[in-house]
Amino acid sequence: MLPEDFIRQTKALMGEGLWATVLDGLTNQEPPTSIRLNTLKGIGRDHLSATSSGIVPWCESGCYLNERPAFTFDPCLHAGAYYVQEASSMFLDRVLRQFVDRPVQMLDLCAAPGGKSTLARAALPEGSLLVSNEPMRNRAQILAENTQKWGHEDIIVTNNYPKDYRRSGLMFDVILTDVPCSGEGMFRKDSGAIDEWSLQNVEQCWQLQREIVADAWQCLKPGGMLIYSTCTFNTKENEENVRWIAEELSGEIVAVDVDDSWNITGSLLVGFEAPVYRFLPGKTLGEGLFMAVIRKKGSSSDEQPKPQKKKKAKGGVPERKKTVTLPLIDADRFVTIEKNGRLVAIPTSWKEVFDIASAKLHIVHAGVTIGETKGKDLVPDVSLALSRCLCRKAFPLCELSYEQAIAYLRRETITLPEGVQRGFVLVMYQSMPLGFVKNIGARANNLYPAEWKIRSSYMPEKAPEIVVPEHSL
Repeated sequence: MLPEDFIRQTKALMGEGLWATVLDGLTNQEPPTSIRLNTLKGIGRDHLSATSSGIVPWCESGCYLNERPAFTFDPCLHAGAYYVQEASSMFLDRVLRQFVDRPVQMLDLCAAPGGKSTLARAALPEGSLLVSNEPMRNRAQILAENTQKWGHEDIIVTNNYPKDYRRSGLMFDVILTDVPCSGEGMFRKDSGAIDEWSLQNVEQCWQLQREIVADAWQCLKPGGMLIYSTCTFNTKENEENVRWIAEELSGEIVAVDVDDSWNITGSLLVGFEAPVYRFLPGKTLGEGLFMAVIRKKGSSSDEQPKPQKKKKAKGGVPERKKTVTLPLIDADRFVTIEKNGRLVAIPTSWKEVFDIASAKLHIVHAGVTIGETKGKDLVPDVSLALSRCLCRKAFPLCELSYEQAIAYLRRETITLPEGVQRGFVLVMYQSMPLGFVKNIGARANNLYPAEWKIRSSYMPEKAPEIVVPEHSL
């Protein structure tokens, strides 16, 4: 049951007609299911199965599904073939493709679980760097998992608060602030959001949102673009905050090209006619979302603060460059770092930014983790297996059946067919890498990360067929 204060406030905001449409969407309509295809790994619309019911009009790689399948039990999801994402939030794709036409440095400040970050990384021009941050430690680990599955090498994942970024001195061309909010737009999908909603929470949210934006604004280059986003309806957290950004922080609100058929709602704040974009259940085919784009006045500057020279990396262990033959495509464009026994490949183009981040921030993941030294072995990492830069010729390959793939993703011991070379083997499903095993003959030791494993013992009667990538990879 919707909170009475919410009904009263939202009805007054929207008026009788629009409120009736939204109320019907919230209470009588099932939320649509949508996914976004990973074009970075060669997955396009021709790989969609019959479960698709149409394309998300504001995102060229998004599509709706006829029903919600058991995504957890699709190995293609774990291989990074697609991301399960609410359709309205894919509007970010439209924004980035309209305004970003050259390589940039972008910060996603409140990024977990990773839907908008993986979208941004696909939409940004090649040569761009995405820094994806999550303040909560557990959620930052989920963010790192999802970005690694997406497979792009030009990503740094951090676990910091916005104030840490303000102090770091790092500057960005684009910053996404998908700020914590009262969650009204998620009522249809999450009953917990209804239970947590209150007028007091709305008051706390809009104030916190301004604090986050104020910190982020200090990291935005003159001429840069701030994308402000919430998943709520009220004007205090939306239009009033956007107006505050424009007036108090000296920003210019800019318009996004949209189609009338998308049924996006503009400003609901009396006297505020600036271009903002509100997705409403029952009116648009998606959940609740609000987004606005604000450009920082001034001219762009590409200067970065110089990295501090460090005697020791965090953890007290010296950071060392190590020369090895990397199992990567275009390996010459990477520099390698060894830290705490782990070998990481960083694209040389943003090594300086990495050095600054290493000195000032808590990095969870960056570039491609090649592997970990154990005795005489360099045990290959799942990050390498899932990277689009992986050179598959560097490892023996083994295609798994559906049952074997699920067993592997549960981190169970599997047996490879006779004739598969011993040692580290790249295991695949429908020609998409899942990770590594160490084949010792009688069995194969499973190297899939324990924290990523499927924990359910349920087994579908047949494999989900959401995308069918095999014929093109």
